[in-house]
Amino acid sequence: METIIIDGLSFGLPLFIMAIGGIYSERSGIINLAIEGLQGFGAFFGSLSIILVGHFFDIPLQKLFYLALLLSMFGGMLFSTLHGLLCIKFKANQVISGVVINILSMALTIFLTTQINSIVFGAMSDKFRIGTSNRFTIEFLAKIPIVGAAFKNIYPFQVVILIIAVFAAYVLNKTRFGLRLRACGDNPHSVDAAGVEVSRIQYLAVMISGALSGLGGISFAYSISTNFSPAIYMGYGYLAIAALIFGNWKVLPTFGACLLFGFARSGGYYIAQLLKMPSTFSDLIMILPYVLTLLLLIFFSKANHPPRALGEIYDKGKR
Repeated sequence: METIIIDGLSFGLPLFIMAIGGIYSERSGIINLAIEGLQGFGAFFGSLSIILVGHFFDIPLQKLFYLALLLSMFGGMLFSTLHGLLCIKFKANQVISGVVINILSMALTIFLTTQINSIVFGAMSDKFRIGTSNRFTIEFLAKIPIVGAAFKNIYPFQVVILIIAVFAAYVLNKTRFGLRLRACGDNPHSVDAAGVEVSRIQYLAVMISGALSGLGGISFAYSISTNFSPAIYMGYGYLAIAALIFGNWKVLPTFGACLLFGFARSGGYYIAQLLKMPSTFSDLIMILPYVLTLLLLIFFSKANHPPRALGEIYDKGKR
């Protein structure tokens, strides 16, 4: 049981922070299917940066952990501006823009990773090895039966994610900026009538989405694969989108959905190990989060209430 909780949290929390980014974007009226690509590019940017810094300045990669988180957020934010430009400035179809960015991110990062490894490090590889992150345990809380497992073998990024998630939820629900952002997704003309530039709010929302997706991406790189590789693009961004839809574009229910997906994944992995299944069948069990996603969307999607102006291209002259 402890293993399921520990592994479930290490998977569910990066998913959660990406889903919050999706909430920011979609509550502002911009559909963001590009989360998958943003988390991949963010992880690529952060991994590449610390690999180069560590290589040229002879610094151990473990000491660059927090720098990797910060630069991954910057990389995701930088790449998200492309989605913002296409959807807001050029008024492109938001769904198509997201899909194209996902494809572009995968192709671009894998190509660049291979080329940089070949030219700079003289190695034929499509991975940046960033190593594993140190874990820690909060001893006095870890002694609590069952629940105490949540305080064992904690990755530092889990604490960072929780702090940012609380702050992001506060900004979205309790500040003037959050009120304007939510109004952009429901009635952008009212925001414009109040003298606030809708496109500026939407750009900021998409960039926040990119930054949080980048943080989720590097967290997966540290916890699941210990490197940046094509394995980053495993549908985690789409799981985050499913979680925010199931959570009705609200932070707390989305958190519950992400934990559900995380525990489904870790539970499936534990069952596969317990039954000593061959790799073929263990891989089949690992699709549990995706099957669960389909079932949840089938049974609960009718009760969802997306932002009223979600996906609509804002026209200032239209009433």
